[in-house]
Parts: sequence; structure tokens; C-alpha cells
Amino acid sequence: MNLQATLCQLERDGNLRRIPAESPTGIVDLSTNDYLAIGADRDMQRRFLESATESLTSSASRLLTSDQHSYTRLESLLKELSGGREALLFNSGYHANTGIVAAISDSRTLIVADKLVHASIIDGIRLGGATFERFRHNSLPHLEKILAAKATGYETVVVIVESIYSMDGDKADLESLVTLKRRYPNLLLYVDEAHAVGVCGPNALGLADSLGLTGDIDIIVGTCGKALASSGAFVLCDPTMKSFLINRARSLIFSTALPPICAEWTACVMEHLVSDHTRAHALGERVALMAELLGRSGGSHIVPIPVGNPRRAVELSQKLLESGFRVLPIRVPTVPPGTDRLRLSLTPEVTPDDLRRFVITLKNLTA
Repeated sequence: MNLQATLCQLERDGNLRRIPAESPTGIVDLSTNDYLAIGADRDMQRRFLESATESLTSSASRLLTSDQHSYTRLESLLKELSGGREALLFNSGYHANTGIVAAISDSRTLIVADKLVHASIIDGIRLGGATFERFRHNSLPHLEKILAAKATGYETVVVIVESIYSMDGDKADLESLVTLKRRYPNLLLYVDEAHAVGVCGPNALGLADSLGLTGDIDIIVGTCGKALASSGAFVLCDPTMKSFLINRARSLIFSTALPPICAEWTACVMEHLVSDHTRAHALGERVALMAELLGRSGGSHIVPIPVGNPRRAVELSQKLLESGFRVLPIRVPTVPPGTDRLRLSLTPEVTPDDLRRFVITLKNLTA
């Protein structure tokens, strides 16, 4: 591969990426996945650090040394909050998805994934040995057609969706998916809750939690690096699946475990969110206001602004930054060609006046 030629082609196509610079002081940040503004809450973090007891490093894989108290405490808390599901920690959402999907895949497995699932899921599928099909985004009829034609030819069928999609902000129909799952005894339902954990549900576990479906989904993956303002990820599953992953998930087995203090902090955040829903309610108010301002119905804390051209997306992003708003352009390969966009992430830290000013600025720039 000619590396320089590849970079030049990316630049010609308007898709060359660079790590963004730090934002100037006073910028309204609409790019962060800190959905509940816990990452920006220095007082909460200071109070935690004053009483924290865990180490900054685990120094080994969990399978190579004695376990850490903070890991078992967090897994026990997740088990309690999920109504008895087993929990297992991973180092990140990427580690979780690649490790789990690859581990449960073999030549007797059919994986059927929504067209817009995260790249980490696709990479896990590539690492495994399963047959792979994709269904049109959020199209249950297309999924049903694939299952009707192929499900009986495999020992296991795994249907994979995201509860809230990272670039579109729309939601999977989990209730219908659970109903569909009951028609196929060999079907496992896998839901990535990365963008719903902390935000949705009385136990802060995501969309399935808010719908009372946590016990009906075979594999639930949650991440700790977004709304929970920490690091790591977890899977909720049954005891057999947990034991299997401990023995077969290579991203768990062959990686130094996450810093124990991160698991301690995650447990602290989860306990806070379960006892106090103020942040989630404030976020819900921002979501409703943004939908009203844009003339849209429904939606979530992830708001796409379609642009359709990578260079135009970059240009709009820069002009918005000059106007006091940090909104990043989303281009290939994160989204399909021709669907370039700006992606807004709403948080309680963004005020209603900020949102009103943003919409006025955006309309002026796109008029």
C-alpha cells in the first residue's frame, strides 16, 4: 500500500482527517459524548478522588493475577441493577464488541446486523467465522425476510442492533425485536447500548431498561466512556455466556485490564444516576427543545444535520466554530458516501439559549 498516495486521495475527496485542536475558551461544545455533563463536573470528580482507594493500574489481564475489588463491585452492582443478569467488564466498547462478536461466531453461526451498526461490530464479525448478512436500517420486514429464508440453516442466529444509533440518533424497535426473537429458538438478540447507557432507564442501563426488556435480550453491551464519563465497557448476559466469554473473548484474555480506579468511578457514577435523575431529565428537556427548534418530531440527544458533501460539512463546521459552536463534520468512513453531516451531541451543560443561538446561526450559514 502506498501510504502517501492514500492520504492524497483522501484529501482530494474531502475526507482527510486530523485530530481536532483544543477548543478556544468559551466555545459551546456540541460535539462531546459526555451526555450528562458528568465529565465536566469537576466538583463531583474532586469529591470522588478525595475518597478513592483503588489503584491507577491493574498491571495484568484479569486472568493472570488476583482480581480487583473494584471490578467485582461494579459487576455486582450491574447485576443488581439489571435484575440478576451476569456482568463482565471490558476495556472499551470496541474491545467488548470485537471480542464478543468474534467469540460467538463460527461456521454454524449466521449474524444478521443492522446496516448502520458500529465499526467495532463489523470488525468483530470479520474476526469471526460466521456467515454475515445485513438488513436495511431499522427495517424489521427486511430482517424477517432474511430470517425466514436462512435461520433454519444455522445452529445459531445472532441479530445485532444498536439501541440508539451513534450517527443518526434514532432508536431500534426493541419491543418488536424481542417479539421476533421468540419465534426463533436458535436466535440470540445482541443490543449495543453505547449511546443509551446512563441516559435511559430507571437503572441507567439504557433503552432496554427503560422498556423493561433487560431480561429479554441475550447480550447487552454498555460503554462507560460516554454518559458515564469513565472508561471501559460491560456486557450483561446469562451465566453460561459470561463463562464462555471469559474463556474465548480474546480482547478480554489478552489485554491488561482497565485501571481499577476507573471501575470504582463508574460504580460511583451509576449509583449517583440511579438515585438522582436530575441530569437525565435536564437532557430530555434539551432534546425536546432542539426537536422543536428544528421542526422535527421525536429524536434523541444525538442530532444529525444532513449536509451531503464532505467539503461542505468541514466548511460549515469551521464557520460554526468561528461563531462559537464546536460541531464536528462526520464523513466517510464513519457514514456512507453522500450522507456527510454535522453531528450534534446534546448535554445539560448546553443551555436553552445556546441551542436557540445555534439554530439561528445554522440557518444563517445555510440560507
